[in-house]
Amino acid sequence: MLPNSPVDNKIFTEREKQIIIFRLKDNLTGIETKVFKWSQVKEVFFDPKTYFFFLISFFGNIPNGGLSNFGTLIIQGFGFSTLVTTLMQIPNGAVISGSILLAVFLNNRFKNRRVLFAVLFIIPNIVGAFGLYFIHDSHRIGRLICYYLTGPYNAAFVLLLSVTTANTAGHTKKVMTNAILFMGVCVGNIAGPFFYKTDQAPKYPLGMGSLIFSNISEAVLIAVLGLHLYRQNKKRDRDYPAQELDHDGTGAFLDLTDIQNKNFRYIY
Repeated sequence: MLPNSPVDNKIFTEREKQIIIFRLKDNLTGIETKVFKWSQVKEVFFDPKTYFFFLISFFGNIPNGGLSNFGTLIIQGFGFSTLVTTLMQIPNGAVISGSILLAVFLNNRFKNRRVLFAVLFIIPNIVGAFGLYFIHDSHRIGRLICYYLTGPYNAAFVLLLSVTTANTAGHTKKVMTNAILFMGVCVGNIAGPFFYKTDQAPKYPLGMGSLIFSNISEAVLIAVLGLHLYRQNKKRDRDYPAQELDHDGTGAFLDLTDIQNKNFRYIY
């Protein structure tokens, strides 16, 4: 229903399409091409970023898989009725929506802070998971607040998608990288519910442990990814000064990967 690119949009004139495409040259991620390039497929598996994206999406979605399926049971385990349990999910939805909107705002407002903000959004999840693990059952309001603190991980995932899109160039490479990232999403969501054992209800200590381990692992991987991207930029600035390359910006319109295009600078 929607055009794949400005070139396919029938609303714009040819002149308008040229203007739109020219505006996209600054991100250096190229434009869509239907040619499948095996050289870019090979590059995907030799690019360390690919494995970061997979592992971060995997660990980031283990909590999602567990909380999506067992969130209601966790709240009900605090001693609330079925109706109140359902109503208590409303603030959780507000926390998730608010954190995502805040992440989008911060992403647009600050340059090269996406990795930092992603880690910051994971911290409340770690705190909430520790609270759910250690706080006694009698403190149900405190445990409920801790449950709400596990919501902002969604914002971290949104920022991960932003980092992936901004740092992957070349049509075939983008397709393959996105496929691998969402493989991590699927595997994480499948694995998450298995940590919640029926005989451990209502506290689900193994499930809470999986939240703690997964969130800490995700935060560490995101931080290391940010350091990797920062060092790659420094290396390129030293070896390939931008002002010496691609004076007319034509490289932005070629189907080059981020590794092939030495004028490409990573966003972190």
